[in-house]
Amino acid sequence: MTTMEILQAAQTARMPLALADTDTKNTALEAMAVALTAASEEILAANRRDLDAARGHISDVMLDRLALTPTRLADMAKGIREVATLPDPVGTVLRRIVRPNGLLIEKTAVPMGVIAIIYESRPNVTADAAALAVKAGSACVLRCGRDAWASCHAIVTALRAGLRRAHLPETAVSLVEDTSHDSARLLMTADGLVDLLIPRGGAGLIRTCVENATVPCIQTGTGICHVYVDAAADLEMAVRIVENAKTSRPSVCNAEEVLLVHRDVAAAFLPMLQKRLVTDRIAAGATPVELRLDERAAALTDGAPAGPEDFDTEFLDYKLAVAVVNSVQDAIDHIAKHSTHHSEAIITADKAAARQFTACVDSAAVYVNASTRFTDGGEFGLGCEMGISTQKLHARGPMGLAELCTYKYIVQGSGQIRGSSTLPSC
Repeated sequence: MTTMEILQAAQTARMPLALADTDTKNTALEAMAVALTAASEEILAANRRDLDAARGHISDVMLDRLALTPTRLADMAKGIREVATLPDPVGTVLRRIVRPNGLLIEKTAVPMGVIAIIYESRPNVTADAAALAVKAGSACVLRCGRDAWASCHAIVTALRAGLRRAHLPETAVSLVEDTSHDSARLLMTADGLVDLLIPRGGAGLIRTCVENATVPCIQTGTGICHVYVDAAADLEMAVRIVENAKTSRPSVCNAEEVLLVHRDVAAAFLPMLQKRLVTDRIAAGATPVELRLDERAAALTDGAPAGPEDFDTEFLDYKLAVAVVNSVQDAIDHIAKHSTHHSEAIITADKAAARQFTACVDSAAVYVNASTRFTDGGEFGLGCEMGISTQKLHARGPMGLAELCTYKYIVQGSGQIRGSSTLPSC
């Protein structure tokens, strides 16, 4: 099918989905999870083809992002089932007003309609997006990157089998066959066919969608995430948090890219960090982190000199930009200048410093004494996520079921008319 035909089919599928009750949608989600598991061999074989084609063209870290394993597939099925256990947002009355004239006005959550997702080489996004869209009563049109197409096609084939078994239209979940820029541009400008566009990927993709979309578009953010180690930090805790935020999975958007350290603890903390992220990891046979140090940090530990661009780069790799700052306010100012408003953390035992940081840092998720790696729909109790919104309108942070709904006012009357009208005099 052409991209236009897929969009038209999704428009047709939106009505049965909007009418489906909670039990029907949950039955469909269970069938989708079962079908995904049953197709494991086909999906993993498709993923091996994607990986073979991508080797030598993308980094090892990005290959890990593309790779599927039996465990990751099982987690995808688990995520679909978790979405089924969540409350259905559709039909929720957000506000109820009874007017003096007897009108009952209910602000009611309703499906978005057709949601288009443009994403890159992360096959797991396919199942997450489909599950959330179905539970929220919307059709979804998926457009993945070329590197992941075989994997995503195998996943969508399985998910559609589940929808058929549940007697919902399989066109509620569709994958665009064309991975050229033309299909992306069509989704961005499909007025009347796409109700919401969500880009998930690098800065270039997100910027292109935001600047060129004529359909409503959520600005999901690249993740230049900061951790600030305050003067009152527990330094052992800080080392553990920084290690986790940087190395647990560096290719994802909630991984730390910039470390800020208060000058009062920098001399003690930075050598501890260098040992944990570099020396100890080399000894353990793990990939060491390349520390990109500003002038003050370079005087206190070993690493490479930081260039100005390092504090504005989403590395998605084992690299970390490090700067020494004079105060909490300096850290806040640095983040305001360089952040993408995704996730930032302060490590401190000082409640006043924590309050200042959380009040003044303008990001979707702000942490006190915890890793930025928790900015994730599953970790936030949303089952999974459609993306991380870094804008302020409609949705912010991990986008779950509620954020995939809009609302309408449903007004019940018993014959009320407004005022009286008179014809103007001649």
